[in-house]
Amino acid sequence: MSETRWWFVRHAPVPNPEARCYGQTDVACDTTNTAAFDNLARRVPREAVWMATPLSRTQRTMHAIHKARGTTPEPLHLEPRLAEQCFGEWQGRTYAELGAYGHGTTAAHRFWLAPAHSVPPGGESFVTVMERVHKAVEALSKTHAGRDIVCVAHGGSIRAALALSLGLTPEAALAVNIDTLSLTRIDLIENATAGHGWRVGLVNQPAV
Repeated sequence: MSETRWWFVRHAPVPNPEARCYGQTDVACDTTNTAAFDNLARRVPREAVWMATPLSRTQRTMHAIHKARGTTPEPLHLEPRLAEQCFGEWQGRTYAELGAYGHGTTAAHRFWLAPAHSVPPGGESFVTVMERVHKAVEALSKTHAGRDIVCVAHGGSIRAALALSLGLTPEAALAVNIDTLSLTRIDLIENATAGHGWRVGLVNQPAV
């Protein structure tokens, strides 16, 4: 029975003292936590397909994992469909400002910037994120069937992948906490005799 294992790592922390919404903005991340990267380097498989998103914080995180064990992620696949949610005109504003502008974001949803079906001006809803992530995971699972896939991604895209594996509603997926540098693993089991073929191995496992 063939298994395709997805090892999702959320990117390293983003210094954000003003608490701004960054979404798909290409912001820097902090890769100085050597203990976390040493642990991740030991836990994720060496023989794997390596993926990141076009946003540099995922690529920097991936290179830091490889630096911790003296290897290079070759070849590296960049997958735009696994990028973070685009918050459009909200990106760059502080969360306090967004509440003040009347979007109701801080009061309307406890775990995420906006309810799952809300579409920020010029952006996309979390439901749309789920649709593109599901298509990507399903397609890439076929392309790399039977392999380990290490994917450094974002909180939103990892929640969306979990929704696929667990059959979660969009709102239920947003209730899952995904910390920076945490490890989440979902496995696709071909020809499973029961259920829909997905098995969840880890969710939001801390690196340290």
